Amino acid sequence: MGKRKAFLLPVFLMLLAGALAVAAPGREGPPRNIVLIGWDGAQRDHVKECLARGELPNLARLAAEGALVAIDVLRVTDTKAGWAQILTGYEPEVTGVYSNGRYGPIPPGLTVFERLEEHFGSDRFATVAVIGKKGNVDADPPEKVEIRPRMTQAQIQQKLRKTGGSLIEENGRRYLVVPGKPFYYARAAMDVFENGLGADEAVGKRALELLEKYRDRPFFFFVHFAEVDHQGHKFGENSREYTEALISADTWTGRIVEKLNELGLYEETLVYVTADHGFDEGEKSHGDAPYVFLATNDPLVVRRGTRAEIAPTILARFGLDPAGFTPPLDGRPLTEPYAPPLW
Repeated sequence: MGKRKAFLLPVFLMLLAGALAVAAPGREGPPRNIVLIGWDGAQRDHVKECLARGELPNLARLAAEGALVAIDVLRVTDTKAGWAQILTGYEPEVTGVYSNGRYGPIPPGLTVFERLEEHFGSDRFATVAVIGKKGNVDADPPEKVEIRPRMTQAQIQQKLRKTGGSLIEENGRRYLVVPGKPFYYARAAMDVFENGLGADEAVGKRALELLEKYRDRPFFFFVHFAEVDHQGHKFGENSREYTEALISADTWTGRIVEKLNELGLYEETLVYVTADHGFDEGEKSHGDAPYVFLATNDPLVVRRGTRAEIAPTILARFGLDPAGFTPPLDGRPLTEPYAPPLW
């Protein structure tokens, strides 16, 4: 992708920002709604280069109204760990979600969805998740499956690796125990949790339908687009297909903003766009891909940060006090200037 540069908007985008930035009534205060949009697997440098070529106009417009900052991943760069951290603000020692292969249900009450439902009241506030992926952003319950006698040891080990499960023996029979997926408990508290929708078009259309449905209640939406990650794995980070997937995610992000405008909600809605992990430069993997981003129309975002600081930002902007949670969150809101520790 060529020589890497500092994470700054090109000069023409800075000018665009100045031209597009409009004082949004009430946007500095607590919002009525927040929409978190996930571009799964969007590498920061590739996003920068697409912005420089003018290929992501909707992301640029959001940044013009608020901020575009670097987000760094300090732990595992995969999907389960990524979205679990983004949607809780906790490290895996708290959530139990270490990686795609080592995980369990996030303990009850720790997700942004549950905290907002508790704070505002489930009858007065809506929480919605519309998700492209299935297995790695999931809410399936735990399972116990008997091991068939004809299965070979190699087949059993393959299933263990694939599911993250464990073997137990009861009354002379062996069982594969598969842990519940990360959002198993959160799902019960939410108005909508739909995953496995696949293509960006299916995700985007469903998100628009649900925005219409919940227009009369304050809400938090999580909208997850998966095509960037899928095309990266299939064609590689430097491929045209990967770029086209970023453009697709940007197009649907723009349509979500258009819908919010159509419903008369945009001026009281904060929109955040981020990613769970990037991609290894030029590769079809993301084993060491810690460089992502946050683009937003939130004018109070003042600094770069880590993946664990997105949830505290959302909670704080809704008027909750992230410092008061137990256990303590592992990040601080990006609306607070960073104060380095004394030692």
